[in-house]
Amino acid sequence: MLSSDETGMRFWLARTRILSAGIMISVGLAGCVEPLYGSRLGGGSVAEEMRAVKVEPIPDRIGHYLTNDLIFALNGTGSTPTPKYRLVVTVRERLSTPIYNSVTGMAEAGDVNVDADYKLYRIAGDSQPLVSGTVSQFVIYDRSLQRLSNVRAARDAEQRNASTLADQIRTRIAVALGKRSS
Repeated sequence: MLSSDETGMRFWLARTRILSAGIMISVGLAGCVEPLYGSRLGGGSVAEEMRAVKVEPIPDRIGHYLTNDLIFALNGTGSTPTPKYRLVVTVRERLSTPIYNSVTGMAEAGDVNVDADYKLYRIAGDSQPLVSGTVSQFVIYDRSLQRLSNVRAARDAEQRNASTLADQIRTRIAVALGKRSS
């Protein structure tokens, strides 16, 4: 039978081995990971590249919200660097009322679905996009018997969609610009 001192010593050794193995793995992988928004060895950063993206105006109300959210997401500093890239976004919006009350015949919920196709071009005149893709988002909102409340709830849903779409597009552009400059 082991004494409590021997058991404590074995526990301490096992814990030390696990901790040192974790440190060795972390140190080994540290060179493999590069921060997305950090400075580059060759100078510059992804954040600086993203500030140089000019967002083309997007039509309709949802486009207005998305344009503003993209400008803030890509360049939240308020500075106006010379644009190197041009972002073109096309938006498709669908409204539906998936839940009906069978007694009143009124919709109890609304659904705002938005798809955004984006393409990032160099300003220098390349006809091929550097990155392109489609992002989708939907928000469900409650409806009531008050018409103005329903209008406001649908508008809030559009604004939440625009904010989420802007975050998705910003992240995809940052990854693409990060890959290009590394």
